[in-house]
Amino acid sequence: MFSYFQQLPLPTLVTQHQPPGDGLAGLPVIFYTDSPTTQTFTVDIRGFTVTIEATAQQFTWHTGDATGQIVTTDPGQPYPDHTIEHDYRSGSYTAYLTVTWGATFTVDGSAPADVPGTTTTDGPPVTFDVLQARTELTNPFD
Repeated sequence: MFSYFQQLPLPTLVTQHQPPGDGLAGLPVIFYTDSPTTQTFTVDIRGFTVTIEATAQQFTWHTGDATGQIVTTDPGQPYPDHTIEHDYRSGSYTAYLTVTWGATFTVDGSAPADVPGTTTTDGPPVTFDVLQARTELTNPFD
């Protein structure tokens, strides 16, 4: 069953980040994905109808900086309910998401059973800049 699971066209989940566009040094960048985290496939295996339900079990957020990665069991949320954030220094960064998928299967409507093992997919990279904000004194009476 595992070999069938590995060959499924599992989706590559897209990394979303906030703020959109450039980030600011000193303010965290929020990560999340709003891609589907459950997929159902029906395949014919030797005349049996097998339904495989794949579920994202682990999310590895590759931050693109020296700290490496953040590993979570949830897909994150956008602001203000965010759960995954990362602080950056100024510079340009490329981040992406690796998802570890697990699955269950049924044969002709039987009780679900676990597919042994997991498989992973890498989402497309997202590149963004983190800028250093500079203060500037102004005269409010001008």
